[in-house]
Amino acid sequence: MRLLELKSHGEFSLTKDLVDNIPPYAILSHTWGEDDEEVTFKDVAEGSGKNKAGYGKIQFCGEQATRDGLQYFWVDTCCIDKSNNTELSEAINSMFRWYRKAAKCYVYLSDVSANDYNQIDQSFQRTWEPAFQKSRWFTRGWTLQELIAPPWVEFFSLEGKQLGCRKSLERQIHEITEIPVQALQGSSLSNFSVKERMSWAAKRETRREEDGAYCLLGLFDIHLPLIYGEGNENAITRLREEIYRRSKNGVYASVLPGNEIDSPLKHLPFAAEALFNSSSKQHEPTCLPNTRVNLLQEIYNWADRQDERCIFWLNGLAGTGKSTIARTVARRYFEQGRLGASFFFLRGGGDVSHAGKFVPSIALQLAHNVPAFYQHICAAIMKRTNITSQSLRDQWYQLVLHPLSKQGGNGCQSSCILVVDALDECDDDNNIQIILQLLAETRSLETVQLRVFLTSRPEIPIRYGFCQISDEQHQDFVLHNISPSIVDHDISIFLEYNLKLIGQQDCLDVGWPGLKVVRTLVQSASGLFIWAATACRFIREGLFADERLRTLLDGGSSAATATPEGHLNGIYITVLQNSVRPSFMEQEKERFYSILRDILGSIVALFSPLSVESLSRLLPIATQRVDRMLKDLHAIFDIPADKTQPLRLHHPSFRDFLLDRERCRDPNFWVDAKQAHQKLAKSCIQLMSSSLKEDICGVDAPGVLVTDIESSRVQRCLSSEVQYACLYWIQHLQKSGAQLCDNDQVHQFLKVHLLHWLEALSWMRKVSKGIYAINSLESIALTSDCPDLYAFIYDMKRFALYGRLVIKQAPLQVYCSTLVFAPMMSMVKKQFVDQVPRWGKRLPEVEEDWNALLQTLKGHSSYVNAVAFSPDGKALASASSDRTVKLWDEGTGAVLQTLEGHSGTVWAVAFSPDGKVLASASSDRTVKLWDAGTGAVLQTLEGHSGTVWAVAFSQDGKVLASASNDRTVKLWKAGTGAVPQTLEGHSSWITAVAFSPDGKVLASASNDRTVKLWDEGTGAVLQTLEGHSGTVYAVAFSPDGKVLASASGDGTAKPWDEGMGAVLQTLEGHSGTVWAVAFSPDGKVLASASSDRTVKLWDTGTGAVLQTLEVDTVVRALSFSEDGTYLQTDRGVLHTTSRSPSDVLSRPSPSHGIFVKEQWVCWGLEGMLCLPAKYRPSCTAVYGSVVALGHSSGRVLILEFTF
Repeated sequence: MRLLELKSHGEFSLTKDLVDNIPPYAILSHTWGEDDEEVTFKDVAEGSGKNKAGYGKIQFCGEQATRDGLQYFWVDTCCIDKSNNTELSEAINSMFRWYRKAAKCYVYLSDVSANDYNQIDQSFQRTWEPAFQKSRWFTRGWTLQELIAPPWVEFFSLEGKQLGCRKSLERQIHEITEIPVQALQGSSLSNFSVKERMSWAAKRETRREEDGAYCLLGLFDIHLPLIYGEGNENAITRLREEIYRRSKNGVYASVLPGNEIDSPLKHLPFAAEALFNSSSKQHEPTCLPNTRVNLLQEIYNWADRQDERCIFWLNGLAGTGKSTIARTVARRYFEQGRLGASFFFLRGGGDVSHAGKFVPSIALQLAHNVPAFYQHICAAIMKRTNITSQSLRDQWYQLVLHPLSKQGGNGCQSSCILVVDALDECDDDNNIQIILQLLAETRSLETVQLRVFLTSRPEIPIRYGFCQISDEQHQDFVLHNISPSIVDHDISIFLEYNLKLIGQQDCLDVGWPGLKVVRTLVQSASGLFIWAATACRFIREGLFADERLRTLLDGGSSAATATPEGHLNGIYITVLQNSVRPSFMEQEKERFYSILRDILGSIVALFSPLSVESLSRLLPIATQRVDRMLKDLHAIFDIPADKTQPLRLHHPSFRDFLLDRERCRDPNFWVDAKQAHQKLAKSCIQLMSSSLKEDICGVDAPGVLVTDIESSRVQRCLSSEVQYACLYWIQHLQKSGAQLCDNDQVHQFLKVHLLHWLEALSWMRKVSKGIYAINSLESIALTSDCPDLYAFIYDMKRFALYGRLVIKQAPLQVYCSTLVFAPMMSMVKKQFVDQVPRWGKRLPEVEEDWNALLQTLKGHSSYVNAVAFSPDGKALASASSDRTVKLWDEGTGAVLQTLEGHSGTVWAVAFSPDGKVLASASSDRTVKLWDAGTGAVLQTLEGHSGTVWAVAFSQDGKVLASASNDRTVKLWKAGTGAVPQTLEGHSSWITAVAFSPDGKVLASASNDRTVKLWDEGTGAVLQTLEGHSGTVYAVAFSPDGKVLASASGDGTAKPWDEGMGAVLQTLEGHSGTVWAVAFSPDGKVLASASSDRTVKLWDTGTGAVLQTLEVDTVVRALSFSEDGTYLQTDRGVLHTTSRSPSDVLSRPSPSHGIFVKEQWVCWGLEGMLCLPAKYRPSCTAVYGSVVALGHSSGRVLILEFTF
């Protein structure tokens, strides 16, 4: 790293390339002009470039650094030899670190003028703000890390006038960039997900397209070789792959939230049953040898060609063998290693009955089956982690077409096969047509040939879809138009093969049943393989195979079975009638028919298959009775021996038959579809009413996350049938065509079990599906006469949408966060208010109704910068950018006083030790003292020439110290306001002040990396404590006043001998800025809080770490309790028994009291109340059981708890 040095005569010179012992330096952030306008490395080396437009920026930086006491500075235009590619690559990879280690970063805004701006009078005539908000600097890629990395950032106008710093302009910067305030305040970047950090750069631009990726290297602590010319997408892909690689090695785990540390493919929802060789299809046959010979050869010829007909559509009537052919084709190309993916649709099959998981399932298989596609699909997922929530078209483009188009060519196209079976079984006609259009677009791929083998019935949506595709893009084959003789030949082979096996199993004569019988059966099949397959199963499952065969032959002679469909109807009737014992009395037969219709109707109406056990509990009908009813129906149903496995139809044609009165002419078996759905809806509601309850998984902790609980536990607590009921009760209600009315079964269920239902959906990870279902329920209610129920459902929808993100994360927060923060007039809140946990002693003031705006609430009108409790905890003070201070009654949350008088942002507030006086510090360069009881201004303390950042009272309350941006500390007599001393000596702004216990010594901490000790009486400097290599942010005296501790941005805390000024220890161990320090009452333990999200306890005698408290949030202020048993922090209470070095604790995590951690209010180590996004604070204060939250909206919330 080379640095610039400003010589006394105004010339610049470059240092040698420094590796170690780099001195403190300033660093410039700016936007580049044209290349010939910027001063280069060569210019500085040759002493030229003064006539260039960019020279003024360098001169400004050098002069400002000198004013700040810094001898060296760095500017990217001229401190890097860009003609040396190795040096350039090293510099770009080191840039974030160089900005982070800078003492100060100066942002030079060449498009923001402040000619009429008075730096001393900062709060007036801020005419530069509109230009500031639109500055080009906020749109450039490289300036993102220059904003975030440095510990201190100051903004300057074109004229070199200081406009403010990152802290003072925090609100404006947040609004312009949408970067979270915590990131601007220096919170560790590991607290923000990959997706979130990527989003910060989404609207930024770079001159060279590859820099769109390279400028992000530092944000992810990634090092990559630079390949200019590779293009932005390739550069981004390399960046993401490196992030993923490091995550797999555990290096990057802290950066990736949740399951992102696993393969990106794990983000894709996947329909496991869709695969041709899924476990549920393991007994499904492929074509027998010497059957379908010509057809299969035609398919293979098409698949192996390289022409423009990318789709082969095999269509045929129900039962003609389409799925068997599809399995045969899939098996062939699977074994050849050319099967890209398969998806077998099935109506009523759950995930395989709709298009929701179609594209992700295809993409995941392509990534696994074709190694060359893996990295491109993974990169696509990481680039758009929410892609599965987007349209089918966007999913197809981003997860399939776009990644496959990146596959490099080698002169010839690589080819793979995609098999899609039974597209007509997809439950949405619109999606069917979209899928067809998307499949046709595979033709556009240039380096990859994706051949699509598709089967379906010739339904209208599919025929219409193919009409929209040019004939050159698809090859069609109508299965039922094959010559009858060929089909009969294949069915004959099928029957001979299977009947031979049955004869051997039943020890029948060799040659049974004979060619004549086989020919009769072939004639009865009428070209339908499903008839032949059903017949074989029917014969096999009988007590005596020959008797079953005779029954079949006798039942096939009806004239009503002249058509193929008629033959199929006939065999289904035969199978059903054969299940009724002739010995039944008429009354028994009627009962048998009634129960069988209920069971059959439920099975064919289910949206997802259930096991016999689950079905029996849902209906409810005893398992033994369900077994009895289905015992003779194995020819129609696949009934597993394991009763926990799903019960399935052998063929969807049975559903069509059973629900069609014209086809199922026996009224004893025909099922009314609407009645079946109505019964299922009723059964679902009854089952949920008897099963659902609060905390159904028994976690007994409101902050437990879904990801913390094993899926096996959820399955034990929420059985398959209960999960089915939760998912589909509204769909069954919709299909039933039922009308809702007030106080009906649905209304009563919702008034008792709504929260239980939402909790269950969360454990099932199906909250989004639940919200879709609520929308459907609302549409039903809209067409029904149920005003009260409709109003409740509408409010329920708002409630679920409002709490969706929280509920998805932590199920039990539906009773806490969502209920607590819902509007006062919410019908759901009123209905379930008694379920709010009893530890919520006082609820926050929230909106009146769903449509109420946040701004209608009492509070500040702008950003809340600080909150502080009075010594007795009965009052709370808040400081805001709206230039006011508010005093709040801790007991009621009411505003006691609005203290107006400041003409600039109020940055800090502090109560006097007796609580009677409140001091406030402002950017208007004043400190005001207020009567905490009446709100009257007691004194306006004027004298500072810059923003006042901090105020502190001496322990007797007689002296007030104020620290300012003008590099001075002022001591004021709290009673008179007179200024006895102005303490000058720091070369940069002052961050903190603290009085010694006896009030005779004042310590001040500064950005100049020093601490100064002052005689309070004379104002003389007693000691200047040098040793930190970063800004010093806090100081604290030991109880006896003999030791002073300092906290710094260099990641260390240092105890100093107050009398001698010598460093006693350098406490190293934190990995981030140390924000605060505090001594225990006996002075033997020092606590330090850091941006690494820990608090450490140190032995002040030896410097050894006694305990590391992992608090998972950044603590910025802390102090010990009087007995030393806990630490009071700005985030809450940390309990510890380490009051002396002999009390070292072995456990790494503390026992907390009430604690605010990120979006959680915690008790101990457990999250109790999750704060919705708009209630998450910019600052916090905790006093006992009361929590105060200040917000960027100007709101101040007070909550009280009983735990």
